[in-house]
Amino acid sequence: MSLAFDEFGRPFIILKEQEQKSRLKGIEAQKANMLAAKSVARIMRSSLGPKGMDKMLQSQDGDVTVTNDGATILEQMDVENQIAKLMVELSKSQDQEIGDGTTGVVVLAGALLEKAEPLLDMGIHPLRIAEGYEMACRVAIENLEKISSEFQFSMEDYEPLIQTCMTTLSSKIVGRCKRDMAEMCVKAVLGVADLERKDVNLDLIKVDGKVGGRLEDTRLVQGFILDKDFSHPQMPRELKDVKIAILTCPFEPPKPKTKHKVDIDTVEKFEKLRDQEKEYFVDMVKKCKDSGAGLVICQWGFDDEANHLLMHHDMPAVRWVGGVEIELLAVATGARIVPRFSELSPDKLGFAKSVKEINFGTTKERMLLVEGCPNSNAVTLFVRGGNRMILDETKRSLHDALCVARNLVRDSHIVYGGGAAEISCSLAVEQASNSVVGEEHYAMRAFTEALEVIPLALAENSGLSPIDCVTAVRKLQVTDSNPNLGIDCNELGTNDMKEQNVFETLIGKKQMYFLATQLCKMILKIDDVISPSNFQG
Repeated sequence: MSLAFDEFGRPFIILKEQEQKSRLKGIEAQKANMLAAKSVARIMRSSLGPKGMDKMLQSQDGDVTVTNDGATILEQMDVENQIAKLMVELSKSQDQEIGDGTTGVVVLAGALLEKAEPLLDMGIHPLRIAEGYEMACRVAIENLEKISSEFQFSMEDYEPLIQTCMTTLSSKIVGRCKRDMAEMCVKAVLGVADLERKDVNLDLIKVDGKVGGRLEDTRLVQGFILDKDFSHPQMPRELKDVKIAILTCPFEPPKPKTKHKVDIDTVEKFEKLRDQEKEYFVDMVKKCKDSGAGLVICQWGFDDEANHLLMHHDMPAVRWVGGVEIELLAVATGARIVPRFSELSPDKLGFAKSVKEINFGTTKERMLLVEGCPNSNAVTLFVRGGNRMILDETKRSLHDALCVARNLVRDSHIVYGGGAAEISCSLAVEQASNSVVGEEHYAMRAFTEALEVIPLALAENSGLSPIDCVTAVRKLQVTDSNPNLGIDCNELGTNDMKEQNVFETLIGKKQMYFLATQLCKMILKIDDVISPSNFQG
């Protein structure tokens, strides 16, 4: 696109390959953008809350995913519109930063854009709407900080953490055993947390799984699980108080770097070559034995002869272990990763109290369970499920719960869920808007209406009457001055979310408001869309 002037000095725009492009300008462009964003938000709206519906997505390869996790749904949707892609990015950024609230942030962004449409029709400039939204967002954030409460927890008393993780898991497929799952997630996070620095390294928590068994068979392992078995079937199935050598060098004779060809024309020469190879293997096994290792973990494979010699010398071994697992194993056992046999020494060995091979039902699948590591920071959540879809969805649910527990270790402030925070913020923004003069006043009123979309969606998805529920709770919040009142999605007979133990993290909620407002501001500022036309001449 370039700007040119005619003979009278009037500017006009030259578009390259203009006949192949379509162009939307002004309010038409803004409305088209809003329609795209609203379409994505509508899809997500029915997945919000504890009674939210799941979505089934089929990839081009035929793989089927069933989930109600916002980030996963949007990631796997085949989205072509550029504005809809921004909504996908919005959900991703909430997932990466907070780990929870991925559906809510998209629903809120869609509601903000929907409420901005009538304001554009009134003739209010998009930038004034965006400024009004910014002002309203600041008021909402201040209100969140005012109504938030801090709870104390320690390594011994972590019940509040469990309650918050249960809120996250209540909308997932694992809802029926959310108490056990939440306990496991909290224990895993506290196992790797540094409470003095308020930091949690989630890389030390491995979420692994195996198809088969029930969800209730899921367990937390103080150590971790390798999806491998011992290299030889006659090696012992369990090792106690074992020293571990971790190798990244292959169990094989050295190979020349250049192209080579070996001519063997007599039996003697072949025997000599075979003896030479065997000598290499024996020397390697001897070095492992001399260092005091009781188990060899190797990143590479080794052939049958090396395997036989290892078994013959009572040296259990595991082969083809991936790089990530090797690093985790080194952290947990205190071992040093050894790149060459010549560098193997007793001080580079790790230690584990127990390494045992576990079987699953009637299948031949086996895994190695490494427990009792000195640096027991590394833990594993081992998930069981009836099929691959349930397994994957459970892993995603546990990831969300782990992120929530991590956020609470970083910042232990919470707000109450069930739409209570949204209704409280909408009341605060509405009150603040009365003191604002000008077009921003209308934008702030639109922000209050958009905030109420979340409690409306929660009530709708729970099979309740949305308008009756939200207006009743709104009235109660005003009359009782109690910001903890929300939608009773589980129909427990009380609207007090404090009694129901429905919490959300303060940093997660603040991030959600910030991200949704920023995205709306960005979309409202777009007034010209030039895109390739679908027409093929």
